Amino acid sequence: MTYIIAEPCVDLKDASCVDVCPVDCIATTDDDNMFYINPAECIDCAACEPVCPVAAIFPEDQVPEEWKKYTPMNYEYFGQTAP
Repeated sequence: MTYIIAEPCVDLKDASCVDVCPVDCIATTDDDNMFYINPAECIDCAACEPVCPVAAIFPEDQVPEEWKKYTPMNYEYFGQTAP
């Protein structure tokens, strides 16, 4: 399973999650308005979740209903298809 970054990250882009990720699977560019987690590289360690200042990171199977659209967005950002 992977973790998903959802709407609370939009326009915030606090890099605390990047700093703690042991596999460097969280990415963004200057043009993006949020961070994304690469599902193929995420090792499900949960290190990113507690450091997010806006609680924007969820296990894939626990993304709140109102933010479910962010699951495929995280996959597509890295050229993958959500299951």
